[in-house]
Amino acid sequence: MALAAVFARVFGDDLPIEFRAYDGSRHGPSDCSAAVVLKSPLALAHLASAPGELGLARAYVNGHIEVEGDMYTALAAFPPITISDIPLGQRIELAARLGAYRMWWPVRPPAEENRAGRGRRHSKSRDSRSISYHYDVSNQFYEWVLGPSMTYTCAVFEREDATLEQAQYEKHDLVARKLGLREGMSLLDIGAGWGGMVLHAAEHYGARAIGVTLSEEQADWARHAISERGLSHLAEVRYQDYRDVPESGFDAISSIGLTEHIGRDQLPGYFRSLRDRLKVGGRLLNHCITRPDGSYPARTGKFISRYVFPDGELESPAEILGRMNDNGFEVRHEENLREHYALTLAGWCANLDRNWRKAVAEVGSARARVWRLYMAASRLAFERNDIQLHQTLGVRSAGGAGSMPLRPDW
Repeated sequence: MALAAVFARVFGDDLPIEFRAYDGSRHGPSDCSAAVVLKSPLALAHLASAPGELGLARAYVNGHIEVEGDMYTALAAFPPITISDIPLGQRIELAARLGAYRMWWPVRPPAEENRAGRGRRHSKSRDSRSISYHYDVSNQFYEWVLGPSMTYTCAVFEREDATLEQAQYEKHDLVARKLGLREGMSLLDIGAGWGGMVLHAAEHYGARAIGVTLSEEQADWARHAISERGLSHLAEVRYQDYRDVPESGFDAISSIGLTEHIGRDQLPGYFRSLRDRLKVGGRLLNHCITRPDGSYPARTGKFISRYVFPDGELESPAEILGRMNDNGFEVRHEENLREHYALTLAGWCANLDRNWRKAVAEVGSARARVWRLYMAASRLAFERNDIQLHQTLGVRSAGGAGSMPLRPDW
């Protein structure tokens, strides 16, 4: 059977997508908005060496599979499917075909794959390497993808037609309001990225803000932005592990997009460390991606862990809330912004597509393909409720003394 027809049989004959293969075969409507093209026998060799998402990702990153048209549209056309969903006869047929390709066309993982994993998981040195792998790519590349805000976390859309920049401003402002920031207060922002929250707190609230990140390139970019805006007297971003921050007594702490890098076993120590750096009655806003519930494993899939976020772990919202509650915080508010992250990723995907040629020239085809695949897949995962985004607000307990308004004022 022709290759295109084999893949169509596995995923369904009526998919709104075209399959084409190097043997000249094709299957599906030719006027659809997206097509999957097997460009080389090496694509099947990758699938044979690593069946499932890792093999498909390797083939795409290496350019042996091409997705023509919009990546998100192509991914959305496929139904969720596992090996056990494929009839036994088709599995046997696929195994036989792929086995031959693996023998005659040996392949290696792309050079971009991070498989080192040296040292103890979530030690300071290994965390530093993992963060650097993802974030020390190119500030210019991130400017093209993220836009002027240089904010690499979920935005908050007051309305669906808001621009990405408006939504990122609203996210930072929502965090500031939840934390009750006012002029003269002190803020510690851990996992500060390119300094977006630090800049917002200083510029719009007159807060004294310190941010820390394990990415040297992020810290350099943030320092330059702080200086350009004339905020050096209020704002600072350091290349530093949050565990090494010497100061304490902060009025507020924001952790936006860092918990995903902490690890399940480290969560109690993480929250205790943040509690110890807060004043009694001070607030913590924890903003992170989660699983939908506790039935999922914490560790991410092979594609994400090897190409995107090494050592990343996602817990359930209940676990995040429970760990905060059990380690010194009274939880006062919680909300799920899942749909907002899907909209954020749609904006980033559009930015990457618009700047595709420049992005490839800057970071190489393989790295750009990783970002194109993972951002489109993540958008789909948020839409399908495979992952969520939760903001959890806690206050360092002060016995029975109240330090929160009777009703939310943000």
